[in-house]
Order: sequence, then C-alpha cells, then structure tokens
Amino acid sequence: MTYQESLDFLYTQHPQFQRVGASAYKPGLSRVIQLSEQFGNPHEQFKSIHVAGTNGKGSTSSMIAAVLQSAGYKVGLYTSPHLVDFRERIRINGEMIPQNSVVGFVDRWQHLRSELPDLEPSFFELTMVMAFEYFAQEKVDVAVVEVGLGGRLDSTNIITPRLSIITNISKDHTQFLGNTLPQIAAEKAGIIKPRVPVVIGEAEGQIRTLFTDVARSNQSPIYFAGDTLWYTEGQHLEDAIAYHNTPWGDLSCPLTGEYQPRNAATVMCAIEVLTRQGWHISKRAVAQGFSNVEKLSGLLGRWTTIAHNPTTIVDTGHNVGGWEYLGPKLASYGSKLRMVIGFVADKDVDSIMALMPREATYYFTQAGIPRAMSAERVQEIGALHGLHGRAFTSVADALRTARNEAATDEVVFVGGSTFVVGEAVEAFTR
Repeated sequence: MTYQESLDFLYTQHPQFQRVGASAYKPGLSRVIQLSEQFGNPHEQFKSIHVAGTNGKGSTSSMIAAVLQSAGYKVGLYTSPHLVDFRERIRINGEMIPQNSVVGFVDRWQHLRSELPDLEPSFFELTMVMAFEYFAQEKVDVAVVEVGLGGRLDSTNIITPRLSIITNISKDHTQFLGNTLPQIAAEKAGIIKPRVPVVIGEAEGQIRTLFTDVARSNQSPIYFAGDTLWYTEGQHLEDAIAYHNTPWGDLSCPLTGEYQPRNAATVMCAIEVLTRQGWHISKRAVAQGFSNVEKLSGLLGRWTTIAHNPTTIVDTGHNVGGWEYLGPKLASYGSKLRMVIGFVADKDVDSIMALMPREATYYFTQAGIPRAMSAERVQEIGALHGLHGRAFTSVADALRTARNEAATDEVVFVGGSTFVVGEAVEAFTR
C-alpha cells in the first residue's frame, strides 16, 4: 500500500472519533490489550509518563517532552488529534513518524486481522499501538503519552507510567464521562496507578478530595502544582511568557495563551517529581525545553501566530474551560478583532459562545468533517448571544475573507474546533 492508501484504510475501516463523534467511541481496554499482544506489547519496552485532563494536555505533554529531550533523553511523544498531518500524533524528539513506518504497521495489521475477525479495533487503538511499536523499535528512553478521552477506559491506560499527570477538570465529553465535575474527575483519576506518583495541575474542594482519596487508596504520592504560588506566576510579554525566580532559574516560553502559566506550573511540578525519582534534568535543560518547546516537540495551535499584516492567531481551545481563558483575552482587542469560528456538533456551543466578545466581527464556518456543526447553525447560536457576522461553508473562504477585510492593525482569530484550526493552518502551508 502507499502511504495515502494506508491512511484511507485507517480512516474508513476504523472510524475516527474526532471526525464522526460518538459512533466511533469504543470505551474499554479489552480490544487494545488483545491488539497490543499481537504486536508484542511494545509499551512494556520503554518508560512512560501519562497525561490526562480536560484542557492543557497537549501543551503539558509537549513541554515535558521538550525538557526531557533537552536533558539528553530520547523522547517519544504521542498526542491527538493532529492538525494537518496524521503523523503529528507520533513523534520522537520532535520528528514525525516516517511514512514508511505507518505503511508497515498497517500492512502488518492487515495480515493479522484475517486471524482475528472479531477484534475490530478503533482508529485510536490502532494509532496508539502503532505509536508504541514505533517507540519500542526506535528504543526511546521515555514516551510522553497523552490520554485520548477520559482516562479510566481510555486505550492509553494499558501503560504503567513512571509518573501520572492530570492537568485540570472541566466539563467536556459529558455524554461519555458524566454530567458533573466529580464524575468527570473520577474518570480522569482512573490513570492513577498503584505506587506511581501523580501530579495534579488544578483541583479544589470536592475534586481535590477525590484525587487525594484515589491516590491514597493506590498508595500513590500526590502533588498539587497550585500549592506553590510561584508556579502560576508569569509575566506576559508580546511573544513569550517569562517565569522568574523558579528553582530552575528564570524561564521564558513562547506559549503565550492566558492559560499557559497553569500548564507551566504543572510541568514544573512534574519536573521536580521526576528529579526526585533520579531523572537527570539540569536547569539548563529546563530553560532550553521551555524556550524551544514548539521547535522541539512540534506543537501547534496553542495561541499560535500563523501570519502577520494582519496578525492571525489560532488556538484549539474547544470547550467552556478553554474559553474561560480565551474570552477575556480576545475581548481586550475590542472592535479590532475578527473571529473565524466553527465547532463540532456535540460540544456545548451555547455555553461557549456566551463567553465570546460581542464587539468582534464574526465569520462563522464549518470544518470539512461529518461531525462539524453547520456554519448556519453556528451563526444562529451566535445571534442569540449578540454575535453577528456571515456564514461560510469553507474555513479557507472564511479566513481569506476575514484577512482581506481586516486592517493591518487588526487581529484575526481562528478557533472553536481543532479541525477549524487545522484547516486554517493547512491553508497557509499549501
């Protein structure tokens, strides 16, 4: 098979949750355990760090991977979804998995599946085992593994990591994880393993108590990043955030979203726990990892500027928790803001749009996936919240129009959905 044929097989034979939604969701570990066994349980051949949470998983995973790479470790990074290229999901030291490795895995699975006709793994399960096999073949020192959805029943939960991380809890994927924050937190807490340390980025009240109880029952040391106030301090500069007087010296990070200091706090706490375990991570490595996180990890879409004149920013925040940070930041631009916005249909779009700035000019759109909410429906919900603009069935058309109509001192923002951001980034890389 060619590389494109291999991708077509993955997408069409095994539906991708991010594209089609609930019909592709297959909770539970029995299939992935059986699938992993067919490939020799590759996840048992390297150390791992497991990252769950509602928001910030990708940024946190990327920062940790960048720091460890700067410290001299060979680091695998598994994240989802991708923005433009499927191979973004699977990286070693920032480099995407080669196309021939994707083809080889799909070919091996096609030979195996004839002997296992009832297995029918999901797109995510196949992709994850592909990543683990690649990491094992390349003999990584450690893999940073981002949870796909939830934690307890997520495919990635077959690993036994050296450190577990839960960034935060807010409402998302409620149809699968529960309608209350404690229910969602209980699902995320499912990644806490016996006697494996766990770092919690943000948790208060009942949620903090829940995590503490689960950790205690597993005899797992637990650390709350927010307990040390300096962790969340950060001076926002034009193109970076400066963190002063940390145990690793003064740090600078190009991830400038309003929520990034919380992610940085989680990462710094995680680094502290890893050094206690005997990992060799110098101050210089921490500084290099923070300052070069985008280059070292390949991270995209976290308050990323993709063009100038006018400044065009993308961010993948796609739930209420993310927009509680994005909304006030965007509102600060007043009427000099143009918003290219689209969503997937199973999000709480009404609550998200209530957080959006009303002075902006809107370009409502939809990504080219079955799960996308129509641009006309997004426009209708926006109007209920005093958000007015035109509807575009193509992200590229919406972005082109917004940029053409914007003055050079205005800002164009693209967001609401990872897929809208992906199509916008792709429009600038063609």
